Amino acid sequence: MDSVTRQRISGARSVVVKIGSSALTELATGLDTGRLDALADAIETRMRAGSDVIVVSSGAIGAGIAPLGLKTRPQDLATKQAAASVGQLALAHAWNTSFARYDRTVGQVLLTAHDVSLRAHHANAQRTLDRLRSLGAVAIVNENDTVATNEIRFGDNDRLAALVAHLAGADALVLLSDVDGLYDGDPRKGDATLIPEVDGPEDLDGVIAGTGGALGTGGMASKLSAARLAADAGLPVLLAAAADADAALTDASVGTAFAPRAQRLSARKFWVRHAAEATGRLVLDDGAVHAVSTARRSLLSAGIVAVAGRFFGGDVVDLADQTGQVRARGVVAYDASEVGEMLGKSSSALPADLRRPVVHADDLVTL
Repeated sequence: MDSVTRQRISGARSVVVKIGSSALTELATGLDTGRLDALADAIETRMRAGSDVIVVSSGAIGAGIAPLGLKTRPQDLATKQAAASVGQLALAHAWNTSFARYDRTVGQVLLTAHDVSLRAHHANAQRTLDRLRSLGAVAIVNENDTVATNEIRFGDNDRLAALVAHLAGADALVLLSDVDGLYDGDPRKGDATLIPEVDGPEDLDGVIAGTGGALGTGGMASKLSAARLAADAGLPVLLAAAADADAALTDASVGTAFAPRAQRLSARKFWVRHAAEATGRLVLDDGAVHAVSTARRSLLSAGIVAVAGRFFGGDVVDLADQTGQVRARGVVAYDASEVGEMLGKSSSALPADLRRPVVHADDLVTL
């Protein structure tokens, strides 16, 4: 396995490594420090070889289950947050203790979806990660489960890792869990074949992706989604087993390698598509849907048939067809009240200060 994609991963100067809950915790006993130490060893080896590494570590809720006497992963939000508050301390301490064997300092960075969706918070997180790396420290990133809600959470740390990789300007993303790669079926049921390379969407035809296990919220579906997200950012991705971390972080000779898309999205368009929260929705007629999703043209007021939500100029909104399917997202130029007065009107029928596109093509991405 020595593809161009694997060469890019093995030679990357800046790497984000995501580690799944199942690689660090057991339901009955909680955090497995032996496995965590082995992962820290592999990460330290990569850093000593000249790479910056940011760790996105799952496991806070899993590490808090056993100490609280819980028998299963909690389903209600309050208990999840309670488990995270206990487990986050244990997880941060374990990473700190493990890297201390190498005199390596660890910094904890807790993020919510809200932090990434707001440009100012986004920039602050970026500066923190950059400074930790410049000081030779290892940033241990996790979702701030103690304050995240079902409505605003990342959903899983695979997506968080892909967003952090973009945020930090990383060169590669490595996803480590309890699976050793992408298969064309469920390997637990037999008769499934490993897919070593994914160069484009056509390589995923017929692939069935499952959801998470007892300790995590991810699963193969979330890993595929994260790989596609990272590909939009121009990053190669390696999906491998945590038990194979040594090989994954040296020559990238294991697992499944995902090639990045040929043309990387601009930072602004990536933020609009993947990170920003949509605060409203515009419903478009068929002509406007074609203009924004196929012709990649700006959205004009004449093609808008309905507006929903409370938003202001500069916010991100979803652009939907009349069946309710979201076809694009973009940065709106006007407040919701102004757009409501512009519905279906041509630019020439509007006052001079309302004749700009409602969403300019440069601020618009298709989905």
